[in-house]
Amino acid sequence: MKLKTKILLGYLVVLALLLGLGSYNLYNLNRLDRAAQNILKDNLYSVQLGQEMNNALSHLLVTQQQAVFLKVDSLEIAEITRADLRRFEASLRKESENITEPGERETVESMRQTFNELKRLLHTSAAVPSETYFVTVMPKYQLLQDKIHQMVSLNTDALQLKNQQAQETSQRVWQYTLALLACSVLFALVFCFSVPEALTQPIQQLITSLEYVAQRNFSQTLPIKGNDEFGAVSKVFNQMLVRLREYEKSTLSELITEKNRIQSIITNLDEAIILLDAEGKIILANPVACRLLGLSPEKLIGAKTQDVAAQNDLFKELLKGIEAGSSASPEAVLSITDLGEEAYYRKSVFQVLAYNEVLGKQEFAGYILSLRNVSDFKKLDQVKSNFLATVSHELKTPLASINYSLKLLQNQRIGEMNEEQQQLVSTIKTENQRLQKMVTELLDVARLENGNIQLNIATANVADIVQFAANTIQLQLREKNIHLEISLPPQLPPVKADVEKTSWVLLNLLSNAIRYSAQNETIVLSASEGNGEVVVRVKDNGPGIEPQNHERIFQRFVQVPGKEAYKGGSGLGLSISREFIQTQGGRIWVESSVGQGSTFGFTLLV
Repeated sequence: MKLKTKILLGYLVVLALLLGLGSYNLYNLNRLDRAAQNILKDNLYSVQLGQEMNNALSHLLVTQQQAVFLKVDSLEIAEITRADLRRFEASLRKESENITEPGERETVESMRQTFNELKRLLHTSAAVPSETYFVTVMPKYQLLQDKIHQMVSLNTDALQLKNQQAQETSQRVWQYTLALLACSVLFALVFCFSVPEALTQPIQQLITSLEYVAQRNFSQTLPIKGNDEFGAVSKVFNQMLVRLREYEKSTLSELITEKNRIQSIITNLDEAIILLDAEGKIILANPVACRLLGLSPEKLIGAKTQDVAAQNDLFKELLKGIEAGSSASPEAVLSITDLGEEAYYRKSVFQVLAYNEVLGKQEFAGYILSLRNVSDFKKLDQVKSNFLATVSHELKTPLASINYSLKLLQNQRIGEMNEEQQQLVSTIKTENQRLQKMVTELLDVARLENGNIQLNIATANVADIVQFAANTIQLQLREKNIHLEISLPPQLPPVKADVEKTSWVLLNLLSNAIRYSAQNETIVLSASEGNGEVVVRVKDNGPGIEPQNHERIFQRFVQVPGKEAYKGGSGLGLSISREFIQTQGGRIWVESSVGQGSTFGFTLLV
């Protein structure tokens, strides 16, 4: 039988017991109520009628004695006598209609006959002389009282008998009710204790088996008892254990092979690889990592990261990239002495996430720390920087000489030039100045890479920097008839900045805004204070920049693509601007969308 059917039958039995007990009690309560109503209607009513007849008869007796012995007015006595007789007769008639007990009818008939005889004798108060009163009237009174007493006794005895029967019935109902209640409680207790036990025992066995399964022990099967739901679960669970044992045997060798393959790949990598689990323990370190850290695999594998970091500065530096909630840390280049020589390694930290199929979500599994040897790239970068610095420095002298010669050509004392010649010389001078600017930017890039640019950080007023840039850019503004709108709060706090470098950054942003703005446009230069810094913004109404290019334009030699883009720059201005601002502890960014213009902003610390 199914477990569901068993529980349903148990509840139905309990319900049937409750319904039976309630129905039995309702039935007996109805019987007792009817019995009580019958007692009140039949016997008690007859007793009350007997008392009324006694009262009427007693009053009639007193009235007649007054008329006979005290000679009271006969008319008044006659009226009172008739009233008492009517009262007696009315009660007698009601009693005749309420005959309920054996012998009561004969007694009532006898009472009626005696009452009729008494009524004839008392038709008038003067009809009975005093000498014959005790002979003719008083015996009738006495006989009538005896009959009333006999009728009341019959009903009183019946009342007592019915009351005793009702008590016996009540006692019997009480006993039966207690018996039924005891049976119901006993069955309910058995049901309440047996059902949870029948449910919890198989569940506990299942939990125990699942705990073994969680420990990769697939031998703890479930006993199959009966054909209920738990029996079906036990069959399916045991089949699952068999499949798991088969799967474990078939895949164990494959897992070992794959593990050895992955470990072999990591071991033979020329990069340093360190794997950390979710608890912060080192689970793998390849030979390159052990060599760089100067620790043996036995001291690394299984050790806690905090313990190793406390004894090894390089490992402590690697752990700086671990941040909760980030999937990868910013890459950094570290200088490490390897095999007696200085080498450069790029550090990378990646967070490992594993998909939990049970919970249906990604879970944190650990970190991968890697150190890649970039010494060759570092040397090439150094050669490139040196080359840029050397070439830029060597180009400055001939370019300066060309610029001086162009000035002499434009001097009329050297000789007159026609209009075409003057236009050619002016074009050559403009291109020469552009080359000089590019050479200067290349020198700045080389100095930034080598760390040779020294910043002169001092307290400065933002209004002075803005005014200097606005005055310097006036010539370019007039060439395109562009209006520069300056919006500064009345009181801006002083900032800590290199005035020369900051002015260069602001001039570069203003120059870019002019280049990409159409004729007769307006450029807005504003500043605001907040969060311990001053924000400077340059807003233009140019063609705008696509969101995917917002970061690219701050890279070296990158220009905004598009047919409306300016083609005369080197692509170094924004890159150098970012270096200048970040070196001062600020940040620089762009807010733009195609067709909506651009807003470049940077911050200066207060």
